[in-house]
Amino acid sequence: MALSVEEEATLRRLQRKLDADRPYLELLDKYYEGVQRLEALGLAIPPALRDFVVLVNWPRLCVDAVEERLDLEGFRLPSQEDADAELWRVWQRNGLDEESQLAHVDALVFGRSFVTVGVNEDDDQTPLVTVESPLEMTVELDPRTRQVAAALKVYRQPNPLLGRQGTYATLYLPDVTIWLSTESTSPRPSKWVEDDRNEHLLGRVPVVPLVNRGRLAQRLGVSDMQDVVTLTDAAARALTNAQVATEVAAIPQRYVAGMSKGDFVDQSGAQLPVWQTYFGAVWSAKNPDTKFGQFTSADLGNFTRIVDHYAQLIAGLKGIPLRYMGQNTANPPSAEGIRADEARVVKTCERKQRAFSGSWERVMRLVRRLADDAWDPELEQLETLWRDPATPTRAQTTDAAIKLKQAGVLPVQAVWEEMGYSAARRDRLMRQLMEEQEDPTLAAIARGFTDSTTATSTSDTSRLEPEATTGAAAAAGG
Repeated sequence: MALSVEEEATLRRLQRKLDADRPYLELLDKYYEGVQRLEALGLAIPPALRDFVVLVNWPRLCVDAVEERLDLEGFRLPSQEDADAELWRVWQRNGLDEESQLAHVDALVFGRSFVTVGVNEDDDQTPLVTVESPLEMTVELDPRTRQVAAALKVYRQPNPLLGRQGTYATLYLPDVTIWLSTESTSPRPSKWVEDDRNEHLLGRVPVVPLVNRGRLAQRLGVSDMQDVVTLTDAAARALTNAQVATEVAAIPQRYVAGMSKGDFVDQSGAQLPVWQTYFGAVWSAKNPDTKFGQFTSADLGNFTRIVDHYAQLIAGLKGIPLRYMGQNTANPPSAEGIRADEARVVKTCERKQRAFSGSWERVMRLVRRLADDAWDPELEQLETLWRDPATPTRAQTTDAAIKLKQAGVLPVQAVWEEMGYSAARRDRLMRQLMEEQEDPTLAAIARGFTDSTTATSTSDTSRLEPEATTGAAAAAGG
């Protein structure tokens, strides 16, 4: 079946958009990998000095410092106390524990990544969920609803029939998904052949963008590295200059006046190599008027100061603790100091979680639609569960949770959730708790432990009460 005129026009339009975006996305990819070329720095480096080039990979640091704190732990419906078991089964069946991290990295690097949902040929009960790179996929948004109106993925893989690389494409439309191929080896093929199509009649495109730092005029997001690229280039220039200066100016240069070529020979009269002369093999001369001297070595501290300055600028722009940038501190940071230092990066992670939550929830609604063949209105209130992006100590978390339990604010299951226990572990603990309550021996042991803990706490309080009373009396002037 051939493409309709409208499908053909949509395909061409998305293909042009993908081709237009790819050069900038490939440049961002090189910055994240730390392999950007020197031409991008505006440096005219002679071939003899290529070995002195130093590239500092601050863009990756800025991305990873946020991505490392984005751990999705489940989805919960308003009628449930714990994460939905079926949605989490689909999540793990598709390997999204690992794949979601790749999607988050690409979203932070490129400003967006994509998640597709489709039929799983190997498992009718588990829809296929895959994450896609913006280097291969692009979407078109409806200007009114801001939802995906069409999507295109173009990729290359070996074609056993052709005996070489083939170019393939998948066109996603609201009611149909079309698979295409071409025999052309050009990265921009002009003729596509339809291989297959699936009339799914979903009424929406089964592609969901994960958007980073979206804005009203930039609905497909902005790279987190955009702010630091120019400062990274500046630091690379300074470090490259430092390498050259270290070679030619860090070691004090010597000079000599009044010597001839015949003085630079060994005992047998053979000419000395340049490196022996450079490292001080000549210490005397026949001419009594010969003068030896030494220039002052260059101070390279200015390079250290300028690189440190660039690091401080990046830390201020991205809210990253300066110690992440390799800056030494006089004293090890305290627990309170760490929390204050990481306040901005933690808030940034919470904002990312909110933005990504909506996308993952749309993915789960598509999953349930393909599995049940109907839209579930309850999923409109689906909640995404994330791990706390902050770095509290285990003792602090436990102490806070226990105090909330003692105050009657939280039940025991909520305490386990606050402490970061997984749903499986919470179920296991609940079974153990019920077994303990049913067994009189275990219950007696538990009561004895609780009573002794309470007595100890009361005893400690009673020992503190006289001091507190004395302090209060002193404050009152008694």
